[in-house]
Amino acid sequence: MQKETFSIPNISCGHCTMAIQNELGELAGVAKVDGNIEAKSVTVEWDAPTDRDQIVAKLKEINYPAA
Repeated sequence: MQKETFSIPNISCGHCTMAIQNELGELAGVAKVDGNIEAKSVTVEWDAPTDRDQIVAKLKEINYPAA
């Protein structure tokens, strides 16, 4: 299992973190997504077939690009 914290500068509320959790949670292999509004970040745990590039691409696609 891989784990990484992504900085997401445009997180501003609980709705933002829920949207990110829902979208990333749909990727096959994503086990856990935790959002932190104060730190403007999300921590993602995943296994194959998802990889880091797919997570970054999904964040960009939903208008929460990783910094």
